[in-house]
Order: sequence, then C-alpha cells, then structure tokens
Amino acid sequence: MDKKRILLLRDRMETEVRDNILAFWIQHTVDAENGGFIGAIQTPHILRPDSPRSLVLCARILWTFSAAYRLLKDPACLRIAEHACDYLIGKFKDPLHGGMFWMLDRMGKVLDSKKQVYGNAFAIYGLSEFFRATGRNEALDEAVSLFLTLDRHANDPFGKGYIEALQQDWTPIADMTLSNREPNAPKSMNTHLHVLEAFTNLLRVWDDPRIREKHRETLLVMTDHVLDPVEDRFQLFFDMAWHPLSNITSYGHDIEGSWLMDEAADISGDPALKARVAAATEKMARRALATGMDPIHGGMYDERRGNILHDGKVWWVQAEAVVGFTHAWEKTGEDAFLEVAFDTWLFIDAYLADHAHGEWFGATNAEGKRDYANSHELREKVGPWKCPYHNARMCFEMIHRLDAFLLDRPGPAGCNSMDPIRTTGNGIDMPP
Repeated sequence: MDKKRILLLRDRMETEVRDNILAFWIQHTVDAENGGFIGAIQTPHILRPDSPRSLVLCARILWTFSAAYRLLKDPACLRIAEHACDYLIGKFKDPLHGGMFWMLDRMGKVLDSKKQVYGNAFAIYGLSEFFRATGRNEALDEAVSLFLTLDRHANDPFGKGYIEALQQDWTPIADMTLSNREPNAPKSMNTHLHVLEAFTNLLRVWDDPRIREKHRETLLVMTDHVLDPVEDRFQLFFDMAWHPLSNITSYGHDIEGSWLMDEAADISGDPALKARVAAATEKMARRALATGMDPIHGGMYDERRGNILHDGKVWWVQAEAVVGFTHAWEKTGEDAFLEVAFDTWLFIDAYLADHAHGEWFGATNAEGKRDYANSHELREKVGPWKCPYHNARMCFEMIHRLDAFLLDRPGPAGCNSMDPIRTTGNGIDMPP
C-alpha cells in the first residue's frame, strides 16, 4: 500500500476518534447529577438514565479517556478520566472485602456485589492507564491493591489462571457466568485475555516480581491452555482442569488476542517466550484472515458455533480486526494484511459509524443493514458492554502504528509509547 493511502487512513483515524467517538461520550454520557455515566443510550439517541451502571463500562471509560489524554493532551479528556476514576474508587470499590462490585444502580447503590474477575481486571487496566497519563500515585496504589486482592482470592494455585467469579467476600459462588450469552464455566478465554491485558499495563508502571510472575503465568495459560495449537484459534470455556467446554470460534477474540499476546510477550523480557508467542499469533492471524473475513460484503464475521456461521458484523469485532491485521502486516511485511485492515475500516465507516449522532452502532447483518438478530448490543450506543474502549483504542493504535511506518521507525509501534501523537485537529470542548 502506498504512503498516500496510509497517510489518509492515519488522519481519518484521528478525525474519527476526536470528532465521532470521544466527543459523543463527553457530550452525552456524563451524569453530572448522580455521578458516573449514564448506563444506557439506545439508537438513534434515546437516553436511559435509570439504567444500571456496570463496572465494565466505568473501567473502560477510565482507560479510554486516560489513554486519550496521554496521547492527545486534551484537557477535556483528562476531566472525563478524573470523573471516571473518582466514581470507580468512590462507588464501585468494596471497602470491606476489597475488589470492585459488578453493578450499581443510577444512584451508586450496589445492585450486584459479586466479584467478577473480568470486571476487576478492567479496573486494573483503567487505573494503571490513569497513572500513566497523570502520574497520580493514588491510582497506582489502587491498581496494585486490586491486583494483590485478585491474586489472593481468585487465582487457582493448582491449575493456574483465575476463577471467573466469586461472592462479595470472595467465597465460591454458584453462578459464575459473565453474561447471558455464556455458559456457567469456572474459567474462560475472555477473562484471561483481559487479565493478561491488565497485567501487561500494570507491569509498565509497577515492575515488581509479583506482577512479573503472574503476568508470565497468565501468558503461559493463554499459550498452553486457551490457544488450540491444531486449529490456531482460542477455545472459549473450560472446567477447572482446562478441558474445553464448547466448540465456538470467536473471530474477534482470535484477532484481538493475536496482538495482545504479542504485546504481553514484548514486555515479558524473555526472548524465547516472545519468539514462541509471535509464531503462534502469526498463525492465528492467518487463520482469522482465511476463515473469519466476509469476501463478498467485507468485514469480519461474528462467530461460528459448531457448523453454524453467525455472519453479522459486531462493532468491536471490526475494530479489533483493523488493529490485529495491521499488527500482522507490521510483523510480516505482507500487504494483504494491511489491505484487509483498510477494507474493514471502509465497512466500519460505511455501516457502523454513526455520522449523524456520533459513536458506532452495535451491529449489522452481513450486508451492513442494522438488523443482526444475534447481537445483544443491536440497539445500544451505550450499555454495560458498549463502551468507547475497542473503537477508540483502534484509532489510537492505528495512529501510532501508521505514524511509525510513515516516519520509517522499525517494528510494531502501538499506542504505548509515552510520546503524544502528531495532531491535526482542535481539542474537544467539555460541555458546561
């Protein structure tokens, strides 16, 4: 791909994140009256202020706007990050048993007190990013404390990895399901992928032997148990001994994992492990390219359950495809990967990005029509799972990776450099 097209794509990423994604969340989601953020907004622009407030949504907003401020240096992003950090620590934190509650009502009262490891991992991810952006030690202290609590109560010392969920006091719980789309399994790919992501970010700011040990352990769980070396894809759900409990291919998680695992291996400091992971993740990306992409309409399929292909196009899957295939292009130098990343962005821009009201639609069918029945996020602009994390991160990653190429910097770049990005637009104003 020529540099003119790459520059065009790079600058389109900055416009998208500034003017369509971040601006939407700044202007429409802050709950100035009750604190935190409105729990749900449905298309086209219907606010649901009475909706519950999820830990995942708050933690992902914290990460997104912390990363945005670190990279864009926009004061409006800092104010949103501060708002999210205050609410996360002030309302979601359990002062008695440690850890973070799963769900609050609009007034900040606890609706679901269970300790879902997935949500607590995102809290670590957001808090460590806030520290990276601001240098405020209280955020790092909270992230470290949360890591220690999680490792003390949820780590499996025998089979390794982390239990999906526990009760408020960290005792066993019968229902460990993360969402109503998933089985009640004690361990999952999704939780461990994002535990790894959180530990990678914490290790960047707290280089302690304890986090190094658990970071490595989690990466090895991904390579030795979660990744199927025969099919070059993730298995999704497991019993305590890591026996698979399903036959589902999640194309979005496979391509997302292909770059997040490389990122984790890069920071591990182990050249042999890095090479091993890189070889495995290249195979994952190649399989995702061969089996997960729609050759007729563009974009990445949702998932395959046994022999049944769910061919809808879900918002976060497309975002991760753009990043993951760009990462594969950086690793291999093969333009086919960058071309499919570019084509997936064109699908997003045509069918998922809402240029009238801001943000992205939750999903479309294969052809780009917004009637994909399998998506639980179909009507959501904001919800317990619908957040600015995947799509904003896509833009941050693409800006940095393409800038590195345009400036002839060697190797995968990513958005984890402390250097602010080259800017082409104005800052975003915070509403009164």
